[in-house]
Amino acid sequence: MSETKTILGIDPGTIFTGYGVINVIKKTPQLENFGYLDLSKIKDPYEKLKMIFHRTTQLIDEYNVNELAIEAPFFGKNVQSMLKLGRAQGVSIAAALARNVDIFEYAPRKIKVAVTGNGNASKEQVAVFLQNILKFEKIPDKLDATDGLAVAVCHHYQSKVLGGGTYKSWKDFINKNPSRIKKNKQ
Repeated sequence: MSETKTILGIDPGTIFTGYGVINVIKKTPQLENFGYLDLSKIKDPYEKLKMIFHRTTQLIDEYNVNELAIEAPFFGKNVQSMLKLGRAQGVSIAAALARNVDIFEYAPRKIKVAVTGNGNASKEQVAVFLQNILKFEKIPDKLDATDGLAVAVCHHYQSKVLGGGTYKSWKDFINKNPSRIKKNKQ
């Protein structure tokens, strides 16, 4: 396994799409870049999706990304909003698939727990924790940027919990780590 990997975290949205790129060097996360894509002035919904796809592909290529971590759409009352978020997520996933990048999906609550220890943490609390973890000076005005970064950091922590490797499922983890299975004696 390589000592270094690059993770792109995406917080998909059709008004703002947040992203964060971290390098993991010898199991230590280091900030590479974070920001957001402002789609608020674009009226055509398909043009928005095209912009998300383009920016995701651009980030993957620019930073030589190994893994994409993306926030899963949460279940809300507004079906139209969920559909729009699902489309935004889908084009980011398609960009990763086009570049043969491994994809991992995390629920919003799991991301907050991984970064802050509290599944009900506010966006501001997540940003402050990330600032302490990754040592950046200024918290951005749009917290979509730190939300994208939180997804990348969550994935890094999940990889550490699972032994630092990349696993598609528990079955994959077990197959790659047979020595970690404890068998009951009967």
